[in-house]
Amino acid sequence: MQTKPEKTIYFNQEAFEKTNDTQIRWLGNAGALINSRGTTIMIDPILSGFDMPLLIDMPIKEEDVPHLDGMLITHCDNDHFCTECQMKLKGKVDSYHTTKYVASLFKERMDIDAGGYEIGESFEINDVTVTLTPADHDWQNYSEKHHTREFEKRDYCGFYLETQDGTIWAVGDSRLLHIQLLMKQPDVILLDFSDSKWHIGFENAVTLCNTYPDSVIIPWHWGSVDAENWKEFNGDPWELKKHINNPERLMILNPGEVYSLKKRT
Repeated sequence: MQTKPEKTIYFNQEAFEKTNDTQIRWLGNAGALINSRGTTIMIDPILSGFDMPLLIDMPIKEEDVPHLDGMLITHCDNDHFCTECQMKLKGKVDSYHTTKYVASLFKERMDIDAGGYEIGESFEINDVTVTLTPADHDWQNYSEKHHTREFEKRDYCGFYLETQDGTIWAVGDSRLLHIQLLMKQPDVILLDFSDSKWHIGFENAVTLCNTYPDSVIIPWHWGSVDAENWKEFNGDPWELKKHINNPERLMILNPGEVYSLKKRT
């Protein structure tokens, strides 16, 4: 039996309106909607078009998304970068931001001009500052079927977002890197959580969580894809909760459920 969320919490255009805080909604799989006082950003959304069966319903359809100020894509895997989903959202997104390689795919596949960046580079989406953080996920180089080019570490990233209400680190799909343990402590970590050898793994997830003992942890990459034999999709966040310091900070969200990040007074 796969661990999965209790239910999907559907939302509509109200989630994109101006707010007095920064709201984070898990979109299922490894996607998120962030609304920072009216600046709306999606990270790795797969709202339709995924090529594997799902355990969940998506909390919103592309046609119900009114507008996005920014789109962030961590890497080219089809459970993060979906041509069908992106084409349905085309015309609703003001700006696209990703690695240089994925930016070239946006142009090639969809005729979309995306900003391509190196690891460590920063840019702004309205009043939100975003910095690319390193990731280690070049599994394609070790797969005869998928080794279509020589993939580089800089083709994969996470994103560190600085908002008026605090900081959010979307780690991205990655094996644990030492440099990931040296970050300025974020207020919220969107944690790629699975026990696959090309993801963080259970023990390293505990290490990363305990390195940042005051960060709220929102796990993703679990409970969404109907594939019980794929470790990539089968993390159990309730088991993780038993092993980290300050376990009450682990927020196990349902798809579409909102977590509010409010400015500290």
